[in-house]
Amino acid sequence: MWRNDDVVGARSWEAALDEHERRVIVDAAERAREHGYDALTISREAFALPGLEMRLGEWEHALSRGRGFLLIHGFPVDLLDDAATELAYVGLGTHLGRPVGQNAAGDRLTHIRDERLPPGPGKVRLYRTRERQDFHTDGADLIGLLCLHRAHSGGQSRIVSSHAIYNEMLRTRPDLIDVLYEPFWWDRQDEQAPGESPWFVLPPLNDVPPHAVDRVPRLFYIGWYLRDAQRHPEVPRLTPQQLEAMAMIEQFANDPTFHLEMDFVPGDVQLLNNGVILHAREAYEDDDDPALRRHLLRLWLAAHSFTSVADGLRSGMGPANGS
Repeated sequence: MWRNDDVVGARSWEAALDEHERRVIVDAAERAREHGYDALTISREAFALPGLEMRLGEWEHALSRGRGFLLIHGFPVDLLDDAATELAYVGLGTHLGRPVGQNAAGDRLTHIRDERLPPGPGKVRLYRTRERQDFHTDGADLIGLLCLHRAHSGGQSRIVSSHAIYNEMLRTRPDLIDVLYEPFWWDRQDEQAPGESPWFVLPPLNDVPPHAVDRVPRLFYIGWYLRDAQRHPEVPRLTPQQLEAMAMIEQFANDPTFHLEMDFVPGDVQLLNNGVILHAREAYEDDDDPALRRHLLRLWLAAHSFTSVADGLRSGMGPANGS
């Protein structure tokens, strides 16, 4: 658990790859391509990173047992073409976890950029726009973002400790903690499989592991999914207590004394433990030239060495994961 004052000055959550480590990643990508691998087929076994074992162990420890987030500088985007960058990024990710699907199609690598989509029927997931995304979690143990290009302005990342929010609610409004363990109805954002309902039911708070003596409360929260579910007439209306609990989560998360803001430059990789960190993105402005627009690559990973979210959330979305 941490608040802004605990981390803003102590930069132990930052790591920089040196030139040798960058070269190891480049060499691994080149070997993998020579053997016919790409970002969709690469595996941990096919992407050996000799000499980075200690680094990877430190990162895994920081994510699973430390503060739950890292910002890694110097990923070699300047030494790789687009396809090799994608391969190398997924390859690095496979050492921390198994990539899982992020949408109804089961895509394991997502391009985060403003797609300038025209208005139309159905929901558009916010990562495909330049609008602000309030504090939320994603659907895996670990979330990774690699910066390829910055926005013209805006687009800063904000992260907050979900345990800090939980403890503050426990101190001030323990009754609302009980509410968050009750079922909530979530919208599927029009990405449901054929025959599947456009909503699902899940409490925002779950204990992980669920029946262990040392279980830990984990907050899974996407406020607009909960509010959007209200468009379905068969979904129960949000109660005053549920709305109050949601408002309190968002109030604490958006309080600058709780959250940390960071900006990305090309080659930065942000890694988050989804079970203990909520993240947000500020709105941004982009260049008219598509080549100059903000562009990130996102990974969702089911961690190899720990479980951070409820079992039903670990396998991601889409047919690639059997969901």
